[in-house]
Amino acid sequence: MSYAALKIIHVISVIFSYLLFMLRGIWMMQNSSILQRRWVKILPHVIDTVLLASAVTLVTMIQQYPGMSAWLSTKIGGLLLYIILGMMALRFGKSRKIKIISWITAQIVFFYIVLVALTKNPTLIS
Repeated sequence: MSYAALKIIHVISVIFSYLLFMLRGIWMMQNSSILQRRWVKILPHVIDTVLLASAVTLVTMIQQYPGMSAWLSTKIGGLLLYIILGMMALRFGKSRKIKIISWITAQIVFFYIVLVALTKNPTLIS
């Protein structure tokens, strides 16, 4: 598969992953029973698996690995923080307030990760 095709798959996976996270957060705030549906529990894992597989393949193709590239290391660190915040927002938050704050903070971290990916600059200063 070409680099361009793989990058498109990666970007589309990022978009779907984010949109579904945003939607699940809205459902969480509404106490919606939709969150308990089978597809809502399975689809994020499918999308995130495609996202991760495309990311690992892209990293291998460009031969820039965490530790070698500051932007990539920062992006992975941000991803770990985003995952933790997402888990707090949708699963482990002890109160509604903690869940909402975690959900909003996760989105801020998500956009930081996207900016780092686009600029290849972890400080976002030119």
